[in-house]
Amino acid sequence: MKNDILKILISKEALQERVTEMGVEITEKFRDKNPLFIGVLKGSFIFMADLMRKVDIKASVDFMAVSSYGAGTKSSGAVKINKDLNEDISGRHVIIVEDILDSGVTLSYLRQYLMNRKPASITLVTLLDKPARRKADIYADIVGFSVPDDFVVGYGLDYAETYRNLPYIGVLKPEVYEN
Repeated sequence: MKNDILKILISKEALQERVTEMGVEITEKFRDKNPLFIGVLKGSFIFMADLMRKVDIKASVDFMAVSSYGAGTKSSGAVKINKDLNEDISGRHVIIVEDILDSGVTLSYLRQYLMNRKPASITLVTLLDKPARRKADIYADIVGFSVPDDFVVGYGLDYAETYRNLPYIGVLKPEVYEN
């Protein structure tokens, strides 16, 4: 698996440091607001688990499974909700936690979908931002790292459901996904 990685883009240590900083920022912004963190599965689960341990406020957690990729490497443009929320978000401060903001198609759709449920606010938090691929007019409120237009895996991000368990963000060798 590690032989499929062209280079390490963001080290385990850099990830831990930035996630801690993001947790402090969220703590300050949402103190006394009891936000609902919504993890976008599957990619966000590792990042969200680490982030939640760095947030020092009362908060709850739910998950959604949303996709626009399927098994490919590019967004299909069609968003599908595979798992919806278990609780009412009306009047709640919602924090959407995503692994990567790439084309923006999925997050743009998801934000509008959730806005229809009348939350008090929606804040978008993403570990990685890849602005070179943006198709939708959407920006994250809190960003861990901006990354170049490379195919990245690790720390929850996958290719064909593999590489999520790498402790760093790596660039996948093109020959792995171009076959």
